[in-house]
Amino acid sequence: MTPTAARPISVVIADDHPVVREGLQVLLSVQDDMSVAGAAADGAQAVALCEELQPDVLLLDLKLPVLDGIGVLRELARRGAAVRTLVLTSAPEHALVSQAMQAGAAGFLYKDTDPDALIRAVRAVHDGHTLLAPEAARLLVAPRPATAVTGIDALTGREREVLAALADGGSNREIARHLGISEKTVKAHVSSVLAKLGVADRTQAAVVAVRHAAR
Repeated sequence: MTPTAARPISVVIADDHPVVREGLQVLLSVQDDMSVAGAAADGAQAVALCEELQPDVLLLDLKLPVLDGIGVLRELARRGAAVRTLVLTSAPEHALVSQAMQAGAAGFLYKDTDPDALIRAVRAVHDGHTLLAPEAARLLVAPRPATAVTGIDALTGREREVLAALADGGSNREIARHLGISEKTVKAHVSSVLAKLGVADRTQAAVVAVRHAAR
């Protein structure tokens, strides 16, 4: 008797960027053991698709319109959905990592994850494992300050080095070469610096650095 082939892992993708959705669909569809059941452009659609299609895995961005990713996780938990959710986001905030895992996410990755690593993560989450990107894991275990510290004083030593190089006009690649770290790490540090300084972009961060140096 010929053995029955294993059923492909059914995946629903939830992301509000069409290019990202389509790219993920292509990546997953060419895997022999995966199939894309559907794709949602907002959180409400994601919940509806999961209820209708009952996929094995939901690939979920946290920053979605209508209902954000944390809301999706909570609503799926409220409905008792069996889907395993792998968060795939660009948001580096400690609070979001913590909230997502507490709300029922089975994994947390960032959008700059290598495609092969993402495929392995989908399989791991489907198989019942919990998976965290190293950066997300560090955010979860990092000690939280007892009192709120903001501005330059909130930066770590490495973040201060990144800010100084940024103020000199260095690109991520140049900063990485100067500090002997990866561009991915520089990107994470820059995001953290912007968040801690409460500024929107590198130019504003550089202005803060120059003002601080002039004191």
